[in-house]
Amino acid sequence: MHVRAYLRASTKDQDASRAKDDLFRFAAERGLKIAASYVENESGASLARPELFRLLADCHPGDILLVEQVDRLSRLNAADWARLKAEIQQRRVKVVALDLPTSWMMATADKDDIQSRMLDAINGMMLDMLAAIARKEYEDRRRRQAQGIAKAKTDGVYKGRPEDAERNAAIVQMLASGQSWNSIIKATRCSRSTLSRLAKRIEQGA
Repeated sequence: MHVRAYLRASTKDQDASRAKDDLFRFAAERGLKIAASYVENESGASLARPELFRLLADCHPGDILLVEQVDRLSRLNAADWARLKAEIQQRRVKVVALDLPTSWMMATADKDDIQSRMLDAINGMMLDMLAAIARKEYEDRRRRQAQGIAKAKTDGVYKGRPEDAERNAAIVQMLASGQSWNSIIKATRCSRSTLSRLAKRIEQGA
């Protein structure tokens, strides 16, 4: 059995490895050693998370996926959560979360008896519940943000997201040097709409 730690944050401005010490401490207290850590900055509302699926691909039956909180694993809608859960179950991976005490016994249980199966069923129901709560919190926050933006626009005080002047200056230089849009997007992770806007800015300045 291997323990694999998954650490996620939504943006590059957040420290995805913040909870690493807590996860290693949790494992050490139970005589377990974390075999590998998988860190990424991606939205929990998206299934497009390369490190999570690399973790699952590395797992063997009985391995543990260790997370700080269930929302680090999922803020997914119901359909995507069902797909992810099916992948986890197919690989026979145990999910252990620090904010889900019912999962803690999964870290040391190695018997395939009625008690273990009942514990697994209870843990699965709790995972579903916390995943649904995490999704609702995500949707509520998005709705409040949209309402705030709409009100700011109505009041004439909405300024939008501040421009990343340093990054955009670098993109302008890359465009001016003739680099392809695909290579710029890959290097800077900017959107095509941003590239289009900056390209027009170059044309207007010419």
